Amino acid sequence: MKKSIFDAQKITPMKINKRIILLSLIVLFGAIQLIRPERNQQTNPSRYDIFHKTDTDPLVIAQVQSACYDCHSNRTAYPWYASVAPVSWMISQHVKDGKKHLNFSEWILYPQDRQAHKLDEIIEVLQQDEMPPKPYQWLHKESVMKPESRQLVLSWASKLKSDLSNSNQ
Repeated sequence: MKKSIFDAQKITPMKINKRIILLSLIVLFGAIQLIRPERNQQTNPSRYDIFHKTDTDPLVIAQVQSACYDCHSNRTAYPWYASVAPVSWMISQHVKDGKKHLNFSEWILYPQDRQAHKLDEIIEVLQQDEMPPKPYQWLHKESVMKPESRQLVLSWASKLKSDLSNSNQ
């Protein structure tokens, strides 16, 4: 006589508990996918953007956008895994925190003293190689700043700070 996989001798309470736990985890994982954070995807460039109507070097714009804009603007380019909870929740929180600290899409709305302070911070974090954060760079190779690109952005930020200081006098 052929034994069934459902034979009472083979299914122990321990196996049943493991199956229930596994099934519960799968259902829970599926259910949390329904809880989606708001996306940070402004479709049109902001008229308050730091680069709006400027004659900034296109290389500077490209470097700042690829290294900084995902967390510090209203135009985040989300990777595929940003649609999977709980990773989506963490990314959403990182973007909110980044924008709270500095939002390039709302730059023109900042008072000049805040702009000057933010430029000082940009210069500092670039000089100390603190931005973009290393874990972000591991996942987003395009955000890695080569020394010459870093220097180009540093020069731009310093010049912008100088221009801002001169306009206040």
